[in-house]
Formats: sequence, C-alpha cells, structure tokens
Amino acid sequence: MSRVCELTGKKAMVGNNVSHAMNRTKRKFNANLIKKRFYIPEEDKWVTLKVSTSALKTINKLGISAVLKDARAKGFIK
Repeated sequence: MSRVCELTGKKAMVGNNVSHAMNRTKRKFNANLIKKRFYIPEEDKWVTLKVSTSALKTINKLGISAVLKDARAKGFIK
C-alpha cells in the first residue's frame, strides 16, 4: 500500500537535500503514518486504519465517529 493517510489524504512531499555547498539533490518527505485499530460503536466493529499522527490527534479531540463522517463527506472513505 502507498504511504497515504486514509482519513486526511496526506502523502509524501518532494523537496531538496541542501548541502553546505548549496548542492541540491531530490528527496522525499514521507507522512508520519501509523497503523491503528479503532472501535466504532455505531457499527459495533473494529476497523484498522493507516492514519497520520495529526489525524490521530484530531480523533482524540473530536472522536472517531465525527472524523469518519467528515472523511466520508470529503471523499477519502467510501
């Protein structure tokens, strides 16, 4: 699977390594992703999602149900 957050759509960005001599070479900034299981009481089941740590903080603040509802509205989850 690709390194993309399943709730926010965050993915790797491209940038440069810059040496002291200002030589630039391409590099990749990967998203900070973790694999986490969540319990959804409305559906009475566990789901495993690959989420970014910023999405995990949002889940802790708002709750998994509200975040899943918002992600479905934005089209990240079917």
